[in-house]
Amino acid sequence: MDEALLKAYRHSAYRVRLGSGGAAVIRIGEPLPVVLRTVAGDRDWGFFTAWNPGSRLQPPAVNRKAERRLLADLRADGSLDIHPALGKGVDGWREPSFWVVGISADALERLGNRYGQNAWLFGHGAGAAGLQVR
Repeated sequence: MDEALLKAYRHSAYRVRLGSGGAAVIRIGEPLPVVLRTVAGDRDWGFFTAWNPGSRLQPPAVNRKAERRLLADLRADGSLDIHPALGKGVDGWREPSFWVVGISADALERLGNRYGQNAWLFGHGAGAAGLQVR
């Protein structure tokens, strides 16, 4: 991955929609926002999208189909807490995503392979958000 793309990932805002309205923003290298800590508890979590595999723009219809497939995959697990989210870059980039609580690093890696993603966020409990790059 080139340095410009890596920088874009690092400076993006990873927004999790709150049930009460609004959003909490996860940032790489920073602790999980307080409002999300109760949900995460002492579990692993990830922030993942199926949009634009390989960081190559896809038509909206293709992205929406991949997003629906991802949601079905996540729901099939039966043990995950799945929350609507949005990755938002400083340059106007936006990708619908999911914040997934209870997902392991191995499961995120499998999703990365299946959906062709270059990177995703991961964390544990209230700890700092990390960026996993392939």
